[in-house]
Amino acid sequence: MIINGSLTIINFYLGVFLPEIGETLFSTQGIMVMLLIAYGGAMWMFLTSAPKVYTVMVSDLNIAKQFYEQILDLPIADIPLHYYYNYEQSLGASSFDPIYMGSTLNDTMAKPSDGLWYQLKKNTQLHIIGGASLGYKDSQRHVCFDRECLNALLLRVQSRRLKYKIRKENPLNFLVKDYDNRVIEMAEVN
Repeated sequence: MIINGSLTIINFYLGVFLPEIGETLFSTQGIMVMLLIAYGGAMWMFLTSAPKVYTVMVSDLNIAKQFYEQILDLPIADIPLHYYYNYEQSLGASSFDPIYMGSTLNDTMAKPSDGLWYQLKKNTQLHIIGGASLGYKDSQRHVCFDRECLNALLLRVQSRRLKYKIRKENPLNFLVKDYDNRVIEMAEVN
């Protein structure tokens, strides 16, 4: 008896409210809400499938190009689409240690097309931009904010059997010699 009564009440509410739900859902407002939800879902899928991008600031882009392409043998990558749609990673310029910075801070704020792009791993890219000062004993300095990135680069250096020396573990700082006996300092900035 209670079960039949419950089903009767449910049928009553479905009969009364279902037409209103259908009218609301297919009204102009309802369609706009559905479109916004679909757009939000598409943007979420787009941004979550985008590659992770590490930014490395270097003293000299030409020397960096030789180092990453010829010595580390990293493949050149296309600029990720999410960099064209106002989804830029902030460099956190206020937290820079002045010792790592070049002469002007404004030069370091690069447009997405500026610099060099390399494929570091399957879904990870490396964005190389100018702006770092010279490093230890006037070495070429490459500054990065992500320890994961420097660890991946150190593994690449080790796999290529390049001469390197770890100067400091935390924050990570190591020196690498290229084929022209230039010293490149890889430094993590906290």
